[in-house]
Amino acid sequence: MANMDLALKDMMTIDGAVGAAVVDYGSGMALGMLGSSKTLDLQVAAAGNTEVVRAKMRTIDQLGLKEEIEDILITLSAQYHIIRPMTGRKSKGLFLYLALDRGRANLAMARHRLKTIEEELEV
Repeated sequence: MANMDLALKDMMTIDGAVGAAVVDYGSGMALGMLGSSKTLDLQVAAAGNTEVVRAKMRTIDQLGLKEEIEDILITLSAQYHIIRPMTGRKSKGLFLYLALDRGRANLAMARHRLKTIEEELEV
């Protein structure tokens, strides 16, 4: 059971990590952030990715799917952005956000590690 600071530090140890956040998608506010990039504004990313999560959840609802989002991957020319909604009883309404340098990241390993961090994080 990890706390938020430890979870953010663990996220930043993932190969290629340039920014990490735990975000409340009800408000769009980051509850915790850690980053190594001066060009990545994690507050802006938290708010923008909140809209992505909300839109996908609306679409799933409108389609009548009985599915939950495991993660959302946004692929840019130089970065990967992974959004992982949390599923714990006390963490509903939150998501993990991880930005990766595409040239240094192993996407499969990053997704695997993010899943483990999400399972261990207690908010």
